[in-house]
Amino acid sequence: MDEPLRRIARKYRETPAAQALIKVVDKILNTGRACSVWPLGFGLACCAIEMMATAASRYDLDRFGMILRPSPRQADLMIVAGTVTMKMAPVLEQLYHQMPEPKYVLALGNCAISGGRFYRDAYSVVKGVDRIVPVDVYVPGCPPRPEGLINGLLDIHDIIRRDSLADGPYVEGRRPEYRQYPRA
Repeated sequence: MDEPLRRIARKYRETPAAQALIKVVDKILNTGRACSVWPLGFGLACCAIEMMATAASRYDLDRFGMILRPSPRQADLMIVAGTVTMKMAPVLEQLYHQMPEPKYVLALGNCAISGGRFYRDAYSVVKGVDRIVPVDVYVPGCPPRPEGLINGLLDIHDIIRRDSLADGPYVEGRRPEYRQYPRA
C-alpha cells in the first residue's frame, strides 16, 4: 500500500501549480528525513570497529542526527561493515526486507564492496554485498577511516534530499530510475 501523499503527488505532478507545491514539500520533508537518519549497524568484521569509532565521542554521529538502532524496523539506513559470508547473506537480506521504505544501504570497506582480500581463496565469502541487497553508497578502504564513513553518510544525505514525493513506487527496495549520486 502506497502512502496517500505520494499517490496524490504522482496524480497531479504534471500541473505547474502542483509542481511548485511538490518542490516545496519535498524540500521540507527531505531536510527533516536527512537530518534524522537512523542507521542499523550490521558489523561483521574489522570495519565494524571503525563504525563504532565514528559513533563514539571523537567523531560523534549524533551531531548529524544519527543514532544507531538495534532493530531493523526502526532503521532507514543499513551500514554493512565487513566480510559477508554465504551463511550470513540470508540474515542480511531478511534484515533489509524488515526495514521500512524508503531505505538505504551503505557498504563500508573493501570486504563489503567486493569480498576484499578473502574473496579469491574462500568459497564462503560473498563477492560484494550488492549481490544481495541494492547498495546506494560505497565507502572503500581496509578498513576505511571514520572520516570516510562520515563522507559516505553525507552522500546518503544528498540522496535523501534528491528524493521526491512524485517519484514512482519502490520496487524491491530500488528507487525509481535507480542510479548512484556522486557528491559534488
